[in-house]
Amino acid sequence: MAGSSTFQLKPIRKIAEALSIPPEYLKFYGDHVAKVSHKLLNHLEPKGKLIVVTAMTPTPAGEGKTTTSIGLSMAINKLGYSSIVTLREPSLGPVFGIKGGATGGGKAQVLPMEDINLHFTGDIHAVTSAHNLISAMIDAHIKFGNELDIDVTRISWPRAMDMNDRALRQIIVGLGGHANGYPRQDGFVITAASEIMAILCLAKDLQDLKKRVGEVVIGWTRTNKPVRVFDLKVQGSVAVLLKDALNPNLVQTSENTPAFIHGGPFANIAHGTNSIIATKMALGLSDFVVTETGFGSDLGAEKFLDFVAPTAGFKPSLIVIVATVRALKYHGGMNLKELGTPNIEALHRGIENLKVHIENMRKYGLPVVVAVNRFDTDAPQEIEFLCEKVEKLNVAVAVNEAFAKGSEGALDLARKVVQLADGTNYRPLFDASEPIRKKIDVLAREIYRAKDVAFTKDAEESLERLEQNGYGNLPVIVAKTQYSISDDPAKLGAPRDYTFTVRDFLLSAGAGFVVAVCGDIMLMPGLGKKPNAVNIDIDPDGNIIGLF
Repeated sequence: MAGSSTFQLKPIRKIAEALSIPPEYLKFYGDHVAKVSHKLLNHLEPKGKLIVVTAMTPTPAGEGKTTTSIGLSMAINKLGYSSIVTLREPSLGPVFGIKGGATGGGKAQVLPMEDINLHFTGDIHAVTSAHNLISAMIDAHIKFGNELDIDVTRISWPRAMDMNDRALRQIIVGLGGHANGYPRQDGFVITAASEIMAILCLAKDLQDLKKRVGEVVIGWTRTNKPVRVFDLKVQGSVAVLLKDALNPNLVQTSENTPAFIHGGPFANIAHGTNSIIATKMALGLSDFVVTETGFGSDLGAEKFLDFVAPTAGFKPSLIVIVATVRALKYHGGMNLKELGTPNIEALHRGIENLKVHIENMRKYGLPVVVAVNRFDTDAPQEIEFLCEKVEKLNVAVAVNEAFAKGSEGALDLARKVVQLADGTNYRPLFDASEPIRKKIDVLAREIYRAKDVAFTKDAEESLERLEQNGYGNLPVIVAKTQYSISDDPAKLGAPRDYTFTVRDFLLSAGAGFVVAVCGDIMLMPGLGKKPNAVNIDIDPDGNIIGLF
């Protein structure tokens, strides 16, 4: 992948000047990165239209959602409108693992790529430190008398680090004698899975951040009462560690259009989009804001439309669903290694998956545009067949070639987005105050296409405890596989009429939601046999090799 040196970057102060951001709200991190104070929001009124980019069900072939988001924003700018793309920050775990970075590709990137994919402005390090301060306070409190009567077998707050390390999923802490505290079972999550990361991306300002941190439930007492960070009296210190991380990061695309990259919550255990502050700021600075949501529309987009948008007061104007010929053929039964071979029959079968995503997004009252992300291996007749099928569904479709051509390759997509964007009829699927059980039933039937919903014994017990402690009407974040519309990763295509099973519930009281666990959740990934880490190097001149 081309690095930042391939493109001519402008000084970031010039990008900020073009947005009319006063210099007193900027903190520079070199020539090409700046933080923008969240206090700028006090002087902005939302004026832009919000475009939500999502995708069909992900496959190992990759769909290019980030590249599409960047290319679309650049193309809207090329049409003469102002547009900002807002994205999540990459995690070091995937960067050095299998997935690699998250800055787009080809001629549709956010830059400087090397900085963004590595330490950037230190936001993720700040989240890691804030999370682990709470962890350390828990064990210190227990060692020095346990005044709060914390049940050490029911502490739900793990430790965190921003790296893939399977050996840390389950550990024993406090070994080595009395001076080191009381031994107990613990574990690590990757920082993107931390509730602190979710809170950072949902907070309105510093005071809201501190309040949300205080509401975090770290475990339960021996009498079944929640123990909060407020009880440990450490919410102020956590807010101090996050004071700079709360401010969005301003960078630029490969065509010098503005981009905010801020926060990075998972799209399964959390809501999977960049910070509310960044998106709100972008809406006050531009005509169109393009924001990317995690995984397929059944995960990131659903969470954005049912939780993030109502929480932030956003009114999205349009949904872009990214699809590829390769991914659709995979859902149509083709082997991963054969996806470069033309196969209209497999493509036809796989389109059933895309149809479900289109139908689901239309339920929110929003216009939908399908972006067909073209790859070199796509046969012309396959692209034509796919576009015809989408048009027969009365849905606008455009072929996206931003990877190869930059904004020129996304102009047709941009024109259709600008023409159709209208959030007048947007509505979430359910009211935020409805009971958890009702929300899950609606999601299972309307989005995941299940016939029935089942709750395990653990789920029933957890839900009862949540209801008894006043958490029974919180918004729901469903944690399930990203590889299927269902809760079973083996069910490709468009599964329906199955039983959707809820295994457990996890409380994220500070973030303001309950996680419904509907499959195996991987909160700490592991490195593969040959991770990307073995490909990354640096030469004597300081040039980074193998980072993508």
